[in-house]
Amino acid sequence: MFGTEPWCVTLGNHVHITGDVVFITHDGGTLIYRHLVPDLEITKPIKIGDYVYIGYRSIIMPGVTIGNNCIIAAGSVVTKNIPDNSVVGGVPAKLIKSSFDYFEKIKQESLRLGHLKGVEKDLELKKYFSYKG
Repeated sequence: MFGTEPWCVTLGNHVHITGDVVFITHDGGTLIYRHLVPDLEITKPIKIGDYVYIGYRSIIMPGVTIGNNCIIAAGSVVTKNIPDNSVVGGVPAKLIKSSFDYFEKIKQESLRLGHLKGVEKDLELKKYFSYKG
């Protein structure tokens, strides 16, 4: 969901956005003070770099910049800028490790099936996990 100002969200190249991710570009709390200051408005752009993965049900808050080569763990609430080459997670999101450390770990754990698609991948996964159902 890109909110009421989707034009305030800039996406780099090779950005992967999973389900139920929310980009919040404004502070709705201003509404309860508009009777005091009628023109009160807080809207800030969100910038996402290149090669970024944003996990399921993450929330990206107003004014945040996510650098290049970053992974946002599922369920994270990103309230501050994320530097290049970071893996972050949590509420609020905090640095877990560098994307380089993550890459080294997943290379060792890989099932070596990422090049497959659809039914072919399903068949190989079922074979790998000895699924008989």
